[in-house]
Amino acid sequence: MGDPYILMLVALAVLAIVDLVVGVSNDAVNFLNSAIGSKAISVRNIMIIASLGVFIGAITSSGMMEVARKGIFNPSMFMFQDIMIIFMAVMITDILLLDVFNSLGMPTSTTVSIVFELLGAAVCISLIKISTNDTQTFSDLWNYINHETATKIILGILLSVVVAFSVGAIVQFVSRIIYSFNFDKRPTYISALFGGFAITAITYFIIIKGMKGTPFYKDVKFLIEGNTILIIAGSFVVWAIISQILIQAFKINILKLIIGIGTFSLAMAFSGNDLVNFVGVPIAAWNSYEAWSVSGVSADAFSMGVLAKKVPSNVWLLLLAGAIMVVTLWTSSKAKNVIKTGIDLSRQGEGHEKFKPNPLSRVTVRLAMTINAGIRFVIPKPTLAFIDSKFTKPVIALPKDKTYELPAFDMVRAAVNLIVAGILISIATSMKLPLSTTYVTFMVAMGTSLADRAWGRESAVYRVAGVLNVIGGWFLTAITAFLAAALVAYLISYDMVMIPILLALVTFLIGRNTLIHRRKKKEEQQQVYIERAELITINGVIEESADHIASVANRVNKLYTNVVDDLAKHDLNKLRKTDKHVGKLNDEIDSLKDGVFYFIKSLDETSVQASRFYIMVLGYLQDVAQSISYISRASYKHVNNNHKNLKKVQLNDLKQIDEELSALLLKVADVFEKRTFDNLGEILIEKQALFTNVTTSIEKQVARIRTDETSPKNTTLYFSLLLETKDLISGLMNLLNTYEEFYLSTKQND
Repeated sequence: MGDPYILMLVALAVLAIVDLVVGVSNDAVNFLNSAIGSKAISVRNIMIIASLGVFIGAITSSGMMEVARKGIFNPSMFMFQDIMIIFMAVMITDILLLDVFNSLGMPTSTTVSIVFELLGAAVCISLIKISTNDTQTFSDLWNYINHETATKIILGILLSVVVAFSVGAIVQFVSRIIYSFNFDKRPTYISALFGGFAITAITYFIIIKGMKGTPFYKDVKFLIEGNTILIIAGSFVVWAIISQILIQAFKINILKLIIGIGTFSLAMAFSGNDLVNFVGVPIAAWNSYEAWSVSGVSADAFSMGVLAKKVPSNVWLLLLAGAIMVVTLWTSSKAKNVIKTGIDLSRQGEGHEKFKPNPLSRVTVRLAMTINAGIRFVIPKPTLAFIDSKFTKPVIALPKDKTYELPAFDMVRAAVNLIVAGILISIATSMKLPLSTTYVTFMVAMGTSLADRAWGRESAVYRVAGVLNVIGGWFLTAITAFLAAALVAYLISYDMVMIPILLALVTFLIGRNTLIHRRKKKEEQQQVYIERAELITINGVIEESADHIASVANRVNKLYTNVVDDLAKHDLNKLRKTDKHVGKLNDEIDSLKDGVFYFIKSLDETSVQASRFYIMVLGYLQDVAQSISYISRASYKHVNNNHKNLKKVQLNDLKQIDEELSALLLKVADVFEKRTFDNLGEILIEKQALFTNVTTSIEKQVARIRTDETSPKNTTLYFSLLLETKDLISGLMNLLNTYEEFYLSTKQND
């Protein structure tokens, strides 16, 4: 009788390890972004500090384990068999959900997922039990669900988003008024007081409050309770004095120290709060099995009221979980990818924006601008001038009269991000409320960036759209987790054979996701982006633009051939995929054009003439990309509307043009890859034959219309393809002419 449940425990343990790896890979950026974004400490040291925080936080998380046992449902209303089905459904759903959201690139939260998965699975099993009991009705559902605690947890998660944003904005605004952007020139006592406040807050909330619910709290309880004010005041004085000594005697930048301590504390708070998301359910399942195995009662008759009691967590299991988290932190490629949404949306300067504006973000920005104008009208002008002076970013004069702004994602903002997020998460942990650390850290970063005036009129609409997308992802995560867990619980309760089937599905999807991740990573490595800081010389412009041209030539060659082949086969699915790839190419070129401002700004005086050349190159690349885009879209639309296929003679002409164009594009790509620019003249001569071939095909089609052509839709498509192909060739040749002229003039100047 026990064998099936032992196998379920083994499966839960394996799922917990997978969940730990996947979860940490996704959530590691929560406590790494601020430190790495500010570049205050080396990445290696940040990883060491974060690893220590994660490991120690795992030990302090035992109090949070009660959430999985009794936080969402009333265990006394369920039998052992019911509980095991709920736990199995939760873990399977959690893996599947993370996999699906990661594949789609959607923001998600492990805390939100686990809470709503527990709720969904428990509601499903409760309804099944009610339906088989003639004495119960739907209203009895509240006897099964711990609705008061569940509501408290859900509202806590939702409220934390607002609180995190507001507190982050307020603290950052006050900090910037105190420090300004010239924090290196501020009196040392300001840094000492800031250090005293920051480290005191971390000491109290992270260590003292964070210890509540742990086995170690009873040993120091008598020292803490009743002495709160004395502890806080004493800590502030001691840490302020220590900070002043470190600044004066040892010339230590106290902000770097705060960022280091903040990274440790936030990693510790993350681990203490989020570990329940990964191992809380398997540990609760093990506790349930231990109680049932010695009872001698059948699995469907043994009440699980024992879970309502306080059960001490196994410290060794917590240590093992902490070790897995630390190993994942160092080895996961996803964990190492720290250029995430948070940094993109909170950076001070403009640049490539990840999110596209939407009507709601536009309305929000307009409303904010109106409110801001009203506030500035009310506040006295001298006060406004004083505040504005604190937010003025200085510049550093460099040789040749070039200037660069100081990094705006500076150590002041990084310190505030870490302190505020760590404190909020620790308060929730001490109250045994699982928070979404993803959204707390994210919203704190958004609040501090808004207060720091990082959202200017050039970027606000994009940043607001990003925030709205992330918050929308929270609701999508909650709804999906609830419904998916309920469905999985129903399937398992219907027949236990569904467990191995679902586990096989989990294995398949994880393998599939790994392959997709590798493929995307490979595609990202192939994409060419401008490194603005390096494009400062004519040679740099030539090298970078050559890479762009070679990449576009290769991709257009492949895309054009795909369109012709797929059109010949009338294959709608392949045409749709090709059109998506064409869209990516256009987006990348648009991104390059969006960065022209930063490119021109980065040029030195001797190569300013290169700006005109680079702008023209991007313009011609865009012409080529738009031509292949029109060709792809017209072909897809024709097939999607179920029009007749092109005639064989038309397809033969297109295939011949494709072969000649392919040969030309291969030569172009080869010239720019090998930097053999002296061969450009030969390619320009060869293009005339291709032009003639396209013109001949147009004339043939005109003749066919007069004799035997009967399909106006085919004629429209065919002419469109030929004319757009001529435009593509013209854009390419204009590009080569421009490049040859610039290259020759550069050689003469040398």
